[in-house]
Amino acid sequence: MTVTHDQVQAQLTAPGQLFEMDEVEIRGSRIRTWKHAPGHFRTLLESSRLQGEKVFIIYEDEQLTFEEHFRQAATLARRLVEDYGVAKGDRVAIAMRNYPEWIVSFSAVLACGAVAVPLNAWWTPQELEYGLTDSGAKVLIADGERAARLKDVRLDARLIVTRPGDGLPAGAVSLADLLGDVPADVSLPAVELDPEDPATIFYTSGTTGRPKGALGTHRNLGQAPMTVSYTAMRSAMLSGRDPVAASAERRVTLLTVPLFHVTGCFAAMITSMFSGSTLALMYKWDAGRALQLIEREKITGIAGVPTNAWQLMSHPDFGKYDISSLGSLGYGGAPAPPKLLERIGEQLPGRAPSNGYGMTETTALIINNSGKGYQAKPDSIGRPAATIDVRISSPMGDELPAGEVGELCVRGAAVIAGYWNRPDATAETFVDGWLHTGDLARVDDEGFVFIVDRAKDMVIRGGENVYCAEVEAALFEHPAVDDAAVIGIPHDELGEEVGAVIRLAPGATVTAEDLSGFLHGRIASFKIPVRFWFRDTDLPRNPGGKILKTHLRREVLALP
Repeated sequence: MTVTHDQVQAQLTAPGQLFEMDEVEIRGSRIRTWKHAPGHFRTLLESSRLQGEKVFIIYEDEQLTFEEHFRQAATLARRLVEDYGVAKGDRVAIAMRNYPEWIVSFSAVLACGAVAVPLNAWWTPQELEYGLTDSGAKVLIADGERAARLKDVRLDARLIVTRPGDGLPAGAVSLADLLGDVPADVSLPAVELDPEDPATIFYTSGTTGRPKGALGTHRNLGQAPMTVSYTAMRSAMLSGRDPVAASAERRVTLLTVPLFHVTGCFAAMITSMFSGSTLALMYKWDAGRALQLIEREKITGIAGVPTNAWQLMSHPDFGKYDISSLGSLGYGGAPAPPKLLERIGEQLPGRAPSNGYGMTETTALIINNSGKGYQAKPDSIGRPAATIDVRISSPMGDELPAGEVGELCVRGAAVIAGYWNRPDATAETFVDGWLHTGDLARVDDEGFVFIVDRAKDMVIRGGENVYCAEVEAALFEHPAVDDAAVIGIPHDELGEEVGAVIRLAPGATVTAEDLSGFLHGRIASFKIPVRFWFRDTDLPRNPGGKILKTHLRREVLALP
């Protein structure tokens, strides 16, 4: 018998079940929460220790068990309190690649009641300095590469360095030396935490102006893995699978995105800690290396962005490795063209792809599409989790009916407290409990959400709205297109015209005329790009997988 989303939700959230909900007041609004979610990070960390000698983190030839992770995190937490004077509410920044020490540091900072400030490892010295200054970080835990990058920056924060390379900067302490001999009976430092206490400051992409620090709470953090687990269980039940058997399956996730991005931190790392599963880290994303790791570590799932899945299947070595263990591909953080689902079906038959939606401001995943729903509606991001409310708003703030396009607004316990020291930006984005996402979307009569475009990226051609995501999806239908970005081109009369930057698939050739002809009949003529730029290199993206269209537009429009 076919079950519906509503039936599955009712069963999963029934009283006494794992996903039972509660209602609490948060910042003046009554909000549904996962009743059995960890109230704060210390609860989550202490529970993870019960996994004992099970492998938690894999990095290259290194492994860290759950017990080893707890001991190192607890030891570092005590050092931060006793040697560095870190107190509840102090900010401690982390700037490093996806090393096991990133996770240990993050856990230690939160366990002692401080606020973790993950900094973008791609940032320049000036950008890193901004993040440290803006957050008021008392301590910085960095890898050798980031520490070297900051050698000419005056640091107010005390510096702890892991993997120092050629040597420690003046005044810095080695993380390995600071940890010393990690005792087996180490305990966490004493501190009282409340679900609404601040926990994290993740800096937004900053595509316009300076990045803003998104201030997350311990409640946000505890709710996140429950939401991921709920969407996975919902998908299993809608597919007719036994949810108990599905939850007991061995899981080894390959993390393809940075830990300083909420997808990497909350949707992958925190969820792995919560569920007792293994997380395999990559030094940096490389599709060929990913294929090797899938075979070597018997990876069962991938967490990343759509580009990762696309490039994996496009790699010339695809088919040379045993990737039979790979059962699922999860992606989000950027639009997923419907063609991607079709391609997965052709090249990875039997796998379970899922498309998720979340933001820095929603502590990662809040809406998910997988299984039969994804097959039926590949251009949708799915239905929201049970604790999330969704509405589509007009420019005047009125709620729009099903089918109409407006701004996507969301409400729920995953929504952060606001922006660090930015009361005006907070008041503008968080209104009466609703987060205004800046994404244009519509909701159909079954509750499926469809992202149409980013409001700020939309091209307005002579008064006609051109949704870039729609044109990009049409371009991805062409077999020669490996990646595409649609941008606005200034025009004296029309205001803007449509342009497209294309990266071709390896060995493919195609002309602008070919692509224009291909698009005729697929989309309206006014949406067809009037100019194409072809490039051999990857399109510029931020760590979250979003194409940096401002950067790309500036780059290509400077070309003759």
